[in-house]
Amino acid sequence: MRTALVIGTGLIGTSVALALASRGVIVHLTDHDEERARTAAALGAGTDEPPEATVDLAIVAVPPAHTATTLAAAIRTDTARGYLDVASVKGGPRRELEALGLDLSGYIGTHPMSGKERSGPLAATADLFEGRPWVLTPTPRTDTEVLNLALELVALCRAVPVVMDADAHDRAVALVSHTPQLISSMVAARLREADETAVRLCGQGIRDVTRIAASDPRMWVDILSANPGPVADVLSGVAADLDETVKALRALESADESRRKDGIEGIEDVLRRGNDGRARVPGKHGAAPASYEVVAVLIGDQPGELARIFADAGRAGVNIEDVRIEHATGQQAGLVQLMVEPAAATILTAALRERGWSIRQ
Repeated sequence: MRTALVIGTGLIGTSVALALASRGVIVHLTDHDEERARTAAALGAGTDEPPEATVDLAIVAVPPAHTATTLAAAIRTDTARGYLDVASVKGGPRRELEALGLDLSGYIGTHPMSGKERSGPLAATADLFEGRPWVLTPTPRTDTEVLNLALELVALCRAVPVVMDADAHDRAVALVSHTPQLISSMVAARLREADETAVRLCGQGIRDVTRIAASDPRMWVDILSANPGPVADVLSGVAADLDETVKALRALESADESRRKDGIEGIEDVLRRGNDGRARVPGKHGAAPASYEVVAVLIGDQPGELARIFADAGRAGVNIEDVRIEHATGQQAGLVQLMVEPAAATILTAALRERGWSIRQ
């Protein structure tokens, strides 16, 4: 791939362009908002000048509602040798293109499974896709050359290709992406009118659950409008669990010992099924999730503190598998939770204590 055209310079489009440009591809940028294209170009993502000849690959990075029409316009004008989109739903845009009667041998639907709560070109980074799955949904009509261009794009973005059927993809993202967004927003909405005293008690649990609730509502309306059926199917199952959980909690309020027992069993059932589901989420490097020990360290809010604690762990010969920071409300301090292999926890705890760190159990 020597040349590419990125149509749509939001977070994903600009991140793709930055990755390609950093690896020597000549990237042309266009957007219905010319200012966004100029911003992306100023960031080093390419040029906002139109290509003078057919490019190798056109990458359509617009909302799902506009994906098919944008692709159709590019295909009809022979913009590129190959075409792909990066929309978060795949079945709908493909069927819209088929209904237009276009030759789709030069097109492949794709979806990089990466993003941020922030949107727009200023949120883009060249490393956004590194190590992340990038779904490809070829059909029997997809040209081998176009599939190879798509695989080259994934490689240049340092992502991991995953081949799926388009409709299977849409059902999958309904479960692992679209429904979590809605549930996160629903939980965060409870905080909107909450008493200030309650809000001040927010800890890491509520921060984890509501992190993605900061996402752009307009963007998510577009995404959910393109995949409503599969999302509704997942939410129906969640709603059934919610109903049963509410009944179980009400039973725990009862003075009847039998009802209380039923309530305990109901709560335990949903929590255990949650344990089982969480255990299936891939862990480090895509492997089966590992069980790590947590070493919690009190840390001050000063420059260089994180670097110092990581350096001390390195001197002890301990690899930090994961890390979380829980900030203390109203204090210039917090807890750093260092996840390590169980055999390393005692070694790390002793080494950090020796170097003056305050360990919390």
